[in-house]
Amino acid sequence: MKKTLGTIVVTACVILLTATFSFAEYAVAGAASFPYFQLGCLIVGGLIIISLKHKYEKIYTNEAVGVFALYTVLVALFTNPVVEALKNLVS
Repeated sequence: MKKTLGTIVVTACVILLTATFSFAEYAVAGAASFPYFQLGCLIVGGLIIISLKHKYEKIYTNEAVGVFALYTVLVALFTNPVVEALKNLVS
């Protein structure tokens, strides 16, 4: 039961972080330049982390959620609106 509950918590966090990423990118970039590739990478990465959490009991729930949160930030850094904002900040 503990293993299933941990997997459900990680799944909920993955869904919430992915939805937050999608909403933020849609709000900033709009529908015309939505980063579908990054969203796909985020979904595949979330599925991998969920399957690892389900397979290995020794992975703590906090670790899996933290890893996915950091992965979400990494993916968000390489989207077009963030790159443009960094270009404007540097120049």
